[in-house]
Amino acid sequence: MILELYHNNMSSCAQKARVALAEKHLQWKSHHLDLRAGDQQQPDYLKLNPKGVVPTLIDGDLVIRESNVILEYLEDAYPDPPMRPADAYGRSQVRLWNQRLAEGHHDIATSTLSMGIAFRHQYLAKGEPECGELIENVPDPVKRERRRDVIYNGTEAGEFRLAVTMWISLLNDMEAALGQHEWLVGDYYTIADAAYTPYLTRLDHLHVLGFIDDKPRVTDWYARIKARPSYQLGIIEWLDHGYLALMNEKGDEAWPKIEGMIGEAA
Repeated sequence: MILELYHNNMSSCAQKARVALAEKHLQWKSHHLDLRAGDQQQPDYLKLNPKGVVPTLIDGDLVIRESNVILEYLEDAYPDPPMRPADAYGRSQVRLWNQRLAEGHHDIATSTLSMGIAFRHQYLAKGEPECGELIENVPDPVKRERRRDVIYNGTEAGEFRLAVTMWISLLNDMEAALGQHEWLVGDYYTIADAAYTPYLTRLDHLHVLGFIDDKPRVTDWYARIKARPSYQLGIIEWLDHGYLALMNEKGDEAWPKIEGMIGEAA
């Protein structure tokens, strides 16, 4: 029975699921959702994923939600090739890395940076009242107000500087970990590396990869990540070049201010 994935081409969470599927050499049926059109908020999809987010994996009669949970599920259900350490401590370290994403790095650091630099312009271009209506449709009230602030205020949003600080902290920790072993957890590729692939990619696409100019080990890790076949299958083949052009342009405009924030935090 073939797997099915409800996803979006440029979503970081969907990217990590596609990368993991590629690493596992698994075939899957695509259900692509246009997030700017609100496909994820349609009643049929909300029955599968009440939070109205992507990705959602379907395996027969089973529905698996949340990208990090999907990575764990794929490892449990399809363990060959292995993407998790055999020992309990190594597995705990994988979970710690992935928990960090779930505990705020995705929702605050990455989403705020992405929306504050680039994606806000897609919302603002719709004008009112459509822009406001799209914000009101965000189910989670905390995420809704965070999105409202960053859409209307960009790099001046309340959490934007916090997002930059969180990125600095994360990348410092990655640099330290990669000084001890080849990959984030040990000397072979794991689902932690798959999970973090889209986040460095997001910095790259936003033209703010200057975050890692002083981090040679992270720079090398990212180069090795991009050389893997799963990067081509899970990310490159799904790129939306219209989005990419917007991210590049707006990232170039925002970088001097972000660079200043990085310097202030040093």
